[in-house]
Amino acid sequence: MPSVRRTELGSAPNGTAVREEALRRAREFSPFLREAAASLSGLVDQFLEKGSTAAIDAALVASAPTVDAELRRRRLGVALAVALGDLAGELGFEEATRYLSDFADVAIERSLATALTERVPDAEVRGITVLALGKLGSRELNYSSDVDLLLLFDPEAMPRRERDDPSEAAVRVGRRMIELLQKRTADGYVERVDLRLRPSPEVTPIVLPINAAISHYESSALPWERAAFIRARVCAGDRPLGEHFLKSIQPFVWRRSLDFGVIEEVREISARIRDHFAQGAKLGPGYDLKRGRGGIREVEFFAQIQQMIHGGRDLSVRASATLDALDALQAAGRISEEDASALSEAYVLLRTIEHRAQMVDDAQTHLLPLDGEALDNVAKLHGLSTGEELIELLQPHVDRAEQLFNSLAPDREGRLSNDGDILIDELRSLGFNEPEMPLRRVMDWRSGRARSLRSPAARTAFEAMLPALLREIASGQTRTALSTAWPISSTGYRAGSIFTGFSKPVRSLRGISRWFWPMLRHWPTCWRDGRTCSMA
Repeated sequence: MPSVRRTELGSAPNGTAVREEALRRAREFSPFLREAAASLSGLVDQFLEKGSTAAIDAALVASAPTVDAELRRRRLGVALAVALGDLAGELGFEEATRYLSDFADVAIERSLATALTERVPDAEVRGITVLALGKLGSRELNYSSDVDLLLLFDPEAMPRRERDDPSEAAVRVGRRMIELLQKRTADGYVERVDLRLRPSPEVTPIVLPINAAISHYESSALPWERAAFIRARVCAGDRPLGEHFLKSIQPFVWRRSLDFGVIEEVREISARIRDHFAQGAKLGPGYDLKRGRGGIREVEFFAQIQQMIHGGRDLSVRASATLDALDALQAAGRISEEDASALSEAYVLLRTIEHRAQMVDDAQTHLLPLDGEALDNVAKLHGLSTGEELIELLQPHVDRAEQLFNSLAPDREGRLSNDGDILIDELRSLGFNEPEMPLRRVMDWRSGRARSLRSPAARTAFEAMLPALLREIASGQTRTALSTAWPISSTGYRAGSIFTGFSKPVRSLRGISRWFWPMLRHWPTCWRDGRTCSMA
């Protein structure tokens, strides 16, 4: 594969003039970098005289009286030095994201150790581990985005005060670690933390017992969680404990058998990605660089879907970073060299422009500005003249990435959208004058909480029959009907067998729904009394 995709943004000649031009653009088009440069003039001098690597090294040794202040000062220095090196062409995409990721690892490690020793002085950091998911997991962190973390602990090994409950002690340590990282002070913040990728985040504690987490992934995990763990790694804390967890869930992440269930999971993930992020989908002002059609997420999931299909038997394709994964898939003959090169070039460019948008105000954004002047500003920060020129630069890469992802995203075949804004209009068209309640019900059914809808076959059958079923419900007493229909999808495996029984004749589900609805109306009584419903 051509090496240009890794180096083209970092190949500009180094020198004082190039660095001065990068500093000029930073000051003129980025309020955040302008203020950072003003407060860290010594770091700017290091950059101008010795380059970005020397400036980053200087940023990493900044000191302060407290841990939280020191981490924040170091973060600001690293953000400034990496941005200037990026704008000057001294740092390529992979170098820039690796510097940002490595700093995040160090900051998380330091924060965890501080949180633990504040409660148990001189304690060794053991029995609690931090796993990095998402872009931190693959060491591809953004300039200004969340770090996706999973916190696990061993109740028998984590140091705690004598009378502390193990779970409560772990949660207190976790909360303090998060506070050290993301609380905004006069010195700013270190990292924004997102813990929502843990199992059932709405009901589970922020730090989970490791055995409970292993049990979840062995028995109850959802398809998207497989994709999430492709990029997982231990980033802080008790590393042997974290590695034990990752090794324990390997059979869940990397399935050796390519059966119907795996194929359906892959197709389902593809459809949800394309459907859920319909807003900001078209390239232009307001385009969502991350979620839009042909955007960052579609490139990432193109690689991850291929890894889910082939990685169970082919260990060579299990790379966590997107560019490395595309390389590995091409080397293994799973995708063509042309496609791998096109996706890699699109990914580097999209991520680079995303970084420009984030650099302006240190904002957690993935959108091109809607306002023409603001879009021009992002373009000029990148070294272009106008927003139109930026759109023209992106267009062929977005088109090609969209085309390749289209080959994975299945035809929805008349099924309902996963995007809430689109779904609410579809519910109105089915006959619901007040679609808010059915919207909540459908989202609940799709959430994965109901055991009866966790198998690929059950989900496939249920989604196929859902439009006709909802149309029948809408024609009756809407609120009563939905309340009655809810238990059948949440009661358990016996209810789920009804859906899996429909997995073959899904083409005729319009007719099935007409007699399935009367059964739903009587279902609670039948279930409570243990009787079999007769549809005669």
